[in-house]
Amino acid sequence: MKSIQQKVRWHTVLTDESGQRLDNFLIAQLNKVPKSLVYRIIRKGEVRVNKKRAKPDYKINSGDLIRIPPVKVAEKAPLPSAKLDKIARLEEHILYEDASFIVVNKPSGLAVHGGSGLNFGLIEGLRALRPNDKHLELVHRIDRDTSGILLVAKKRSVLKLLHEQLRNKEMNKQYLALVRGQWQKRVRLIEAPLQKNTLQSGERVVRVSAEGKPSQTRFRIYQRYAEGSLVEASPLTGRTHQIRVHCLHAGHPIAKDPKYGDTDFDELMASKGLKRLFLHAWKLSFKHPETEKDVQFEAPLDENLSATLSKLTKQ
Repeated sequence: MKSIQQKVRWHTVLTDESGQRLDNFLIAQLNKVPKSLVYRIIRKGEVRVNKKRAKPDYKINSGDLIRIPPVKVAEKAPLPSAKLDKIARLEEHILYEDASFIVVNKPSGLAVHGGSGLNFGLIEGLRALRPNDKHLELVHRIDRDTSGILLVAKKRSVLKLLHEQLRNKEMNKQYLALVRGQWQKRVRLIEAPLQKNTLQSGERVVRVSAEGKPSQTRFRIYQRYAEGSLVEASPLTGRTHQIRVHCLHAGHPIAKDPKYGDTDFDELMASKGLKRLFLHAWKLSFKHPETEKDVQFEAPLDENLSATLSKLTKQ
């Protein structure tokens, strides 16, 4: 990706942008610039708010004049064509849409955003489909191989309110996972700190470690099968690969998990027709950021997951 040298920019904060921390605002403005550089230019006083120095945690206000210094930033890749089949098909996966947000049932195999060799992800696809919505942003993320509900804000003010609900644990996310073995009823909460590691190959893996970040997931048995258990997992924290690693930690790896799975169980599930990781974000509930009414959305299992379950023996 090419980089371009920016000139000094002066930005007047819009009403929809107010309330953000200065560092988060700059990270969004300076595409692909390392966070360390963002903090460096703030610390050196190169960033000015109303002609004065400001700290990274300063909450910007409507009408603030921000000086953004010249830094080398990655040139934004053009959005994919809305006519591409893969982009056009995203319309079929939209579960709900209003003036505040879009709820999408993300298919497995589609990354939430482009990068690392990917031309585009779900968010770039939605921006191509909705060119008039200038502030489409992911509220949260799910792994590329995981399918299910993803929430996209249409306004910065909505993004801020939804992030607040996430921080306050007022947004409930429920996943369905098909796991090896018979899940024990008494295992309802897994509290195991998680630490990210990068292997020499560059692959990112997560492990349970005392030095990791506190992580909690609630579990309940949804359906027992002779071949395994379908469990509902509700993450109380939002760590990378959290449900996948917590299932492994409990002794019940998820079917067809390429990083944390079990070969014998994966082969058994493949014989039942399973072609992908059996992890699906199926329910999401929260307070509508503008109407303040409680809302809940459900995403049906895709054809492959449903077909696999139909071939298992219920207990």
